[in-house]
Amino acid sequence: MEPAVTPRRASADSDRIVVVPHTHWDREWYLPFQRFRAGLVRMLDEVLDAMAADPAYRFTMDGQLAAVEDYLEIRPARRGDVARFVAEGRLAVGPWLILADEFLCAGETLLRNLEYGMRGAAALGGAMPVGYLPDQFGHCAQMPQMLALAGLRRACLWRGVPAHVDRDAFDWTGADGTTIRTRYLPGGYGNAFGLFTGPAEEMPDRVTAFVSTAEGWAAGGTLLAMYGADHSAPAREITASGLRVATLAEALTGDPGGGAADGQVPRVVGELRSHARANILPGVISARVPLKQAMARAERVLTRYAEPLSALWLSGDSACERLIDMAWRSVIACSGHDSVTGCGSDETAQQVAARIAEAGQTAQAVVDLVAASLSEAAPKGSLVVVNPSPFERTGLVLADLPEDRASLVDASGRSVPAQRLEHAATLLDETVMDDLSRLLGRVHERELYGHEIVSWHAGDGVFTVTVSRHASGAYAYEDLRRAVVEAGPGPWVVRTVAEPVVTVAALVTVPPLGRAVLTARPPEPRLPAPVANALRTDAYGFEPVLDNGLLRVRVAGDGTLSLRGADGTEVHGVGRIAHGGDAGDTYNYAPPPDDRIADRPSRVVVEEICSGPLTGVYEITRVYDWPAGLGADAGDDSDAEIVPTAVTTRVEIRAGEPFARCEITMDVRCRDHRVRWHAPLPRAAAGSYAEGQFAVVRRGLAAEGGDGGGDGDGGGEQPIPTFPAESFVAAGGLAVLLDHVTEYEINGDEISGDGTELALTLVRSVGYLSRNRNPYRDEPAGPEVPTPAAQCQGPLTVRFAVLPYAGEWHEAGLPRLAEEFRHDLLAVPGTGAARAGAGDADEDGPGGGGRVAISGDGVMMAALRERGGRLEVRLVAEHPTATEAVVRGDFTAAWTAGVLGSPLSPLEVSRDDLFRDDLIRDEVFPDDGADGRGPAAYPGSWRTVRVPLTPFAIATVHLGEA
Repeated sequence: MEPAVTPRRASADSDRIVVVPHTHWDREWYLPFQRFRAGLVRMLDEVLDAMAADPAYRFTMDGQLAAVEDYLEIRPARRGDVARFVAEGRLAVGPWLILADEFLCAGETLLRNLEYGMRGAAALGGAMPVGYLPDQFGHCAQMPQMLALAGLRRACLWRGVPAHVDRDAFDWTGADGTTIRTRYLPGGYGNAFGLFTGPAEEMPDRVTAFVSTAEGWAAGGTLLAMYGADHSAPAREITASGLRVATLAEALTGDPGGGAADGQVPRVVGELRSHARANILPGVISARVPLKQAMARAERVLTRYAEPLSALWLSGDSACERLIDMAWRSVIACSGHDSVTGCGSDETAQQVAARIAEAGQTAQAVVDLVAASLSEAAPKGSLVVVNPSPFERTGLVLADLPEDRASLVDASGRSVPAQRLEHAATLLDETVMDDLSRLLGRVHERELYGHEIVSWHAGDGVFTVTVSRHASGAYAYEDLRRAVVEAGPGPWVVRTVAEPVVTVAALVTVPPLGRAVLTARPPEPRLPAPVANALRTDAYGFEPVLDNGLLRVRVAGDGTLSLRGADGTEVHGVGRIAHGGDAGDTYNYAPPPDDRIADRPSRVVVEEICSGPLTGVYEITRVYDWPAGLGADAGDDSDAEIVPTAVTTRVEIRAGEPFARCEITMDVRCRDHRVRWHAPLPRAAAGSYAEGQFAVVRRGLAAEGGDGGGDGDGGGEQPIPTFPAESFVAAGGLAVLLDHVTEYEINGDEISGDGTELALTLVRSVGYLSRNRNPYRDEPAGPEVPTPAAQCQGPLTVRFAVLPYAGEWHEAGLPRLAEEFRHDLLAVPGTGAARAGAGDADEDGPGGGGRVAISGDGVMMAALRERGGRLEVRLVAEHPTATEAVVRGDFTAAWTAGVLGSPLSPLEVSRDDLFRDDLIRDEVFPDDGADGRGPAAYPGSWRTVRVPLTPFAIATVHLGEA
């Protein structure tokens, strides 16, 4: 489209207008990445040519660097042009690498997004110093702090702004109290698109109309005219319009909030998720749930296993460093607001899923390298257990042990509490062979069927090979070959028999970010090792009950659960499964006109899977008769085919854990529907608390819409109170610990208005990217493209844990409980040479302690990595009052640092007072008396640094040598 231009001033009003030529570039959406990139190349070719021809031309590249990098992969020869225009301040790039959805990735991913974006933009001449967030579907509560940590004190955005913001600028205060001036874009990032359409002689009238609309929002003198749209760029003649043309940074310089003084603009605290000013498209939280699950797994493996463990155990390994960088780039790319959201075409979603999988696999490759190193340092037959948390953990790991060595001892020779779960099959294969030499083709040196050969025997027409997962003793392939030759012609019955193996659940205590080496020993006739909060056995066994003294779980006849905590908090009917229709799309849920909720199973079967002192499991299978889908008009489902669907809930409690682990599995065969898990609240709730992106956010029971008490124009979107939570959600004395970002809602009592029930969305199935007629949204959110894969049909498994609690969320320790639920101990078998005193494996410190330990009320470790020869630790205070992080380790100096890694100021480092301060000793390294471990197991030569933290503050600390 060619704009109508005139070389003279359009009107006196034009002096106030600053035109920002830009594009909003979705790297992938209704078309997959490479098809959009072809258009990107054409567009940026035109932009760079225009800038070369006209020094007055300016262009803002959408706040994200990735599109520029995508272009330069195709046009590497134009890197010099890009760098020159960036250095001249005419081409604005960054500060983000990608325009991420702020609620569907971890807070650490958002910070790395900024880090990669600003570092890459600096290599081209510098990042735009504005936190530009043009099209994200709402904004998280910690965004002001994240931007400020990166040195960005200004933001510019569109969606999610609440109704009481009546100007184009406001002060945005994050969860920690950080405040940044924020420019609001009334009408969106294309608010001036119509300014340049139509005949040239009508330009003054269009300017007057724009000013008339914009000055009603103006907090100061400048009227920001954003001239750009999706996947396009303004023509170069725009500079002849007589209007001032600038980049976004230039437009906001000296006028970041319209020139308004502090206190003269509205103030907004926390997240921006209001529907009042624009659609925020909340259904993306529950669209294509498997994408959300895969993203969480990849982030977790990368952030909490690959990166920290390689820094601690494989310091300086360049292969690990490169693999981690590759994984981060893939994770960040997949966090895009049209990527992990699932609101793209099926082709796009498939490619996003593949990239997320590759990122997770790349991170897992690093974990494999660490595991191999630790495995080789421990003797064969041992078990190495690694703790990914910065505090001491006691938790369950599974191990396959030989029947004759089915008990474990720690490095000090103490028995480890264990529970036998099941025996593995001993007969692995039986085959009749006329030519026994065929057996040799199955053998690879000593390996056969994934085991190692122990011995063999021939007699009575049977050739038996005995194998073991942990073979010992002498072996020579030539001896086996000779035995096969001497056995003579067949037929022979060839049997491969495994030594009896039993799967054992072991309760292991591991130091902070450290390891424990366990050794398999023959069982001894001794009293079992004591276990704190072991599962109790029901003496009568009349009903399915699990009880460890911290939590009692009873399975009711309808398959729901009754829970009672140690503090007496009790709730019944937990786990009702409800099925309803969905006439919406990937952006917005919408019920059909006659929605029929089905929540009663036609059959319930309860089976005990295991029972013991360490773990107890029941499997509950409920069969439901659900309609196969909605009609062609997404309306009545009364004539739909009925699809019997079995929903299996595996409920487990473990020794020492105050929560019940739930794993729900189903084969999704219905279409256009939503399935939710419901739990009553122990007490009425006025709101909820949800963790995500470095904050615990309090939300009410309703969502603000266009009639939210201000002059809201909205986008015609139905404001429904479904919200995202990352690691936990809590309300009314019930908490759910989450495996991935999950959509939830607090249902209220119509009479009292109080919240009485929590609902989690397990799966939402829809068939269109966007419906032109969505009952819960007036405007299309994109093209009406069919997305049959968004029906999410096939096997689905969702994991979470549930617990009742008294008091407040922080008093129940929910951040730490979520940490333990989400991050399993890592167990790998030892493969090194056996040696005397095998239990005393080479370790970094007494008890296998790592190099860092962290404590403090609500203090969580978000990341740990090696950076410039130092350890970098990211801390966050998930606590409603001021707290202090206590960091201990083998360092002698410490500094605070910025997001980009530069040290800011030194921190005071003291000798470790672990043995002098009993209170701190017991807090950081508690001795529960069960295994004799305690402060003596940890090094006393460590140093200590204390970092004061305000509520929800993020702190980056470097640890190294003075």
